[in-house]
Amino acid sequence: MEKILERYERYSYEERQLATTDFDSQGNWTLEYNRLKAKVELLQRNHRNYLGEDLDCMSLKDLQNLEQQIDTALKHIRARKNHLMSQSISELQRKTLPSLKPNFNES
Repeated sequence: MEKILERYERYSYEERQLATTDFDSQGNWTLEYNRLKAKVELLQRNHRNYLGEDLDCMSLKDLQNLEQQIDTALKHIRARKNHLMSQSISELQRKTLPSLKPNFNES
């Protein structure tokens, strides 16, 4: 009988520990969910702002910051575009120069 009571007490203790751990992890998941939800909402709002939407609630300073971010992004985009165009021109010149050389020799 004593062994049965010991097993019961041990099982009850382990069950309480498991329930406490479950509750703690559930609380952590709830906090993590709320944190991620707020982050997603912020990212969605920023995305809409970058598209020029929902600007009415933004202050002058916020609009100036947004404009600066967009200007910086546009500079990066143009630099990348110019780099790719320069590479393309160089590649075309490399391909066409050998075909032009025989024409110069015939003249």
